[in-house]
Amino acid sequence: MSTDIEKAPEALQQLVADSDTGGRKPVGLTARVIFGVALLWTLFQYWYASPLPFELGFGILNDTEARAIHLAFALFLAFLAWPAFKRSPRNRVPLFDWLLAFVAAFAGAYVMIYYAELAMRPGSPNTVDVVVSVVGLVLLLEATRRAVGWPMAVLALLFLAYCMLGPWLPEVVAHRGASLNRLISHMWLTTEGVYGIALGVSAGTIFVYVLFGALLDRGGGGNYMMQVSFAALGHLRGGPAKVAVVSSALNGTISGSSVANVVSGGIFTIPLMKKAGYGGVKAGAIETMSSVDGQIMPPVMGAAAFLMVEYVGIPYSDIVKHAFLPAILSYIGLFYIVHLEAVKLGMQPIVKRTQTPLRDRVMRNALGVTGTIVLVCAVYYLILGFKAVLGPVAPYAVGALVVTLYLVAVWQAASCPDLQTDIDIDNPRPLQTWPTVRAGLHFIMPIGILIWCLMVEEMSPALAAFWAVTSLAVLMATQHPLIALFRRVPMGNAWRESFDSVVEGFHNGARNMIGIGVATATAGIVVGGITLTGLGLRMTEFVELVSQGSVILMLLFVAISCLVIGLGVPTTANYVLVATLMAPVVVELGAQSGLIIPLIAVHMFVFYYGIMADITPPVGLATFAASAISGEDSLQTGIQGFIYASRTLILPFIWIFNPQILLINVDDLGETLRVIAASILAMLLFAAITMNWFRVKSRWWEGVLLGMAVILLFRPDVFMDQLAPEYRDAPAAEVFDIARDKPDDGRVIFVLQGTTLEGKDLTKTVAVQLGAKGEDGRKRLDEAGLRLVGLGEQMQVAQVRFGSRAAKSGFEQGWDVVSVKVPSGRASPHWFYLPALLLVAFVWWNQGRRVPAPRALKAA
Repeated sequence: MSTDIEKAPEALQQLVADSDTGGRKPVGLTARVIFGVALLWTLFQYWYASPLPFELGFGILNDTEARAIHLAFALFLAFLAWPAFKRSPRNRVPLFDWLLAFVAAFAGAYVMIYYAELAMRPGSPNTVDVVVSVVGLVLLLEATRRAVGWPMAVLALLFLAYCMLGPWLPEVVAHRGASLNRLISHMWLTTEGVYGIALGVSAGTIFVYVLFGALLDRGGGGNYMMQVSFAALGHLRGGPAKVAVVSSALNGTISGSSVANVVSGGIFTIPLMKKAGYGGVKAGAIETMSSVDGQIMPPVMGAAAFLMVEYVGIPYSDIVKHAFLPAILSYIGLFYIVHLEAVKLGMQPIVKRTQTPLRDRVMRNALGVTGTIVLVCAVYYLILGFKAVLGPVAPYAVGALVVTLYLVAVWQAASCPDLQTDIDIDNPRPLQTWPTVRAGLHFIMPIGILIWCLMVEEMSPALAAFWAVTSLAVLMATQHPLIALFRRVPMGNAWRESFDSVVEGFHNGARNMIGIGVATATAGIVVGGITLTGLGLRMTEFVELVSQGSVILMLLFVAISCLVIGLGVPTTANYVLVATLMAPVVVELGAQSGLIIPLIAVHMFVFYYGIMADITPPVGLATFAASAISGEDSLQTGIQGFIYASRTLILPFIWIFNPQILLINVDDLGETLRVIAASILAMLLFAAITMNWFRVKSRWWEGVLLGMAVILLFRPDVFMDQLAPEYRDAPAAEVFDIARDKPDDGRVIFVLQGTTLEGKDLTKTVAVQLGAKGEDGRKRLDEAGLRLVGLGEQMQVAQVRFGSRAAKSGFEQGWDVVSVKVPSGRASPHWFYLPALLLVAFVWWNQGRRVPAPRALKAA
């Protein structure tokens, strides 16, 4: 549990525990056992994520073994940490729960313990296999009911029943059915069900990122981000709301729990927002939206982002790149909303800071920003120089540089007053921005190491997190002793307290992972049911029937499905379920409509709408937490939050039709900057429309003009498509030359024609993303998983490699290539930004004529 959450009232701490870490608070030996097992789990995951097993040749585990150990720990702790019912004891663990914990842990580890024997009888389980698997499934569902909630447990149970009852179901969803032995083998004894991709990502990647967030929060990083936000924004009009937005964005880079974010920041920001004049409902809604949106903020993005790597098949660095602009847009929109609320309500700052001359403020901020940029660039090029010049010994030089920077940062922290541990709600005091920033610069280093390893070194997400966690553990163990040393004061128990904080952070990381581990395992039941019964193919027909070929209706159906499933399922599991069912459907039906929808765009669509379920009435837990702090009705808070969320809800629909919002198909720096600037302006205008306020209260026709500007800025291609098509058709025989000439990470667009398994003749448009530029177009396509064969002037898909980018994009073996689409050479759609700017300028000028004069304001 984070240090900020520990300051919350006991009822709120219990709400976070019930949601994230387990509602039991045993004492004595039981507490020590839970603590020790959680710590042992963390040490195992830390070892598994590290390069040490391969360096030492010891403790190397394959994926299935690691997943089994991961699930065994999660199940054992779930039965000890979560009581069976609300009336069950919370200060001790009943004997029956101890029994369930040990049996569940054995069932979870069964595939590892008897790995060799099970490999000798694939698909032919013996009686013991069946009994253990059935018991394991039952106990997994019970652990899910306790730790995640009954809706997900019921959903998994329905899928198990669906697998067994196939022949007796209505024809539209009927299937051949599965025997008990086949069902058990599929769900528990292979990697198609419980031990599938979702649990694998939880074991291999998610755990170390949750651990990173827990350590950074325990070390003081969360409080540092809150204090910096308050120092920079607390003295502004509507400052507490702006602090909530910015601090949640910063915390969102490391935390994936909406409820914990609401409680840790909301205990300060919500009362301050009420004091500023926002009112309890709006204050709770602002904090809820700020905290929920933390899950979309790179580089961590909750846990579902790591699953995207497996489902989409692109590097994590690309996931971060695609997620960056939408996250920034969402937070900028919310920041502008709270500003407009403050303007509409005529708020004044609640914190008075001594005014310094404008020239001094500009100079100080300019020096701070430019100094930061210069330092980052210097470190970047210095490390590149080390790697170029020193070769094999470069890591030692880089390590020495990192240690030096850390010592300088701690020395700076020692020269500043200690950060406040909280904010005085009754009498908030102003803070100076740059001294507050300097007081915790060392907290930025582990985040910088994580981003460097992910984006520059392009390490695997797990290995990048390992190095970030290692650096963070060293920081936590040394920061207080070093600060005492630099200040020349007695260290006292600084070393012991620092070591204890590291251990506590490791324990918190495991406790935060219990629910995620159980949820991803249960999601495997649903995924296994889909693959076992072929439900995915039927979903295509069903969604096509519901949408009647309309892409908009199809997307609305998917969005509603995410919101409904998310009412009782956490974000990670929600993403797994809907992405497995719906993402291929959206890509396929879009292709049949001639719309090229990048797979990452669909998965981001599902991800965003899954997150929105945390605020959707009547179940959103984040809303309950915020309303408990504000003392207002949770339904009203949820409705207000959903209104604020509209600026986030429109983004997925926009990037489906304009992938440039995800920085896809952006060719150069100039185009990138235009897209970013236009998108930011469009989001600000959309926020102004939803608030019915720009410079003053908007008239209806001004809202219409601003709406037209939003469309022109977000979707300039809509209007350009009326003048000239984006692509022209090239003969299929030219495909290899076209692939050869594409830039790095370029894509080739095909028009395919063929017959489906159901005997339906179709024509669809699909695209495959290529890798690095090369001289052989055939080879580039082959590396993407696509092999073509020429038949005279015709081309045919000869092979689609399983799991490749081509397979995920909808290519099918045996289909004919009708044509290849290449750019038509039309003018840039960005020319339509100009009329949008003219519309905005006109509304700005017209409203400026209604802005009250300063003297009138003073008289009022």
